[in-house]
Amino acid sequence: MIDPAEFPELQALLWSRDAARPIPAEEAFALYERNWRFVDQTRLTAREELIIQDLADKFGHGILLTAG
Repeated sequence: MIDPAEFPELQALLWSRDAARPIPAEEAFALYERNWRFVDQTRLTAREELIIQDLADKFGHGILLTAG
C-alpha cells in the first residue's frame, strides 16, 4: 500500500478521492501512467521519482507509458 500523502504529485492526481487513504501499489502505478500529462515533473521529489521507477519496474516491465 502506498500513502499518497507522502508523494505530492500522486496526491494531486487523487483529486476525486480521499488522498489520505493508502492505495494499492498497482493502482498508484496506473494513476501515474494514465494521468502523466497532469504530473508536474518539476515538482517531483527524489523520493517520488524513485517510487515511480520502482512501480514501473514492478508493474510496467521497467516502462512508464507517458504518451497519450
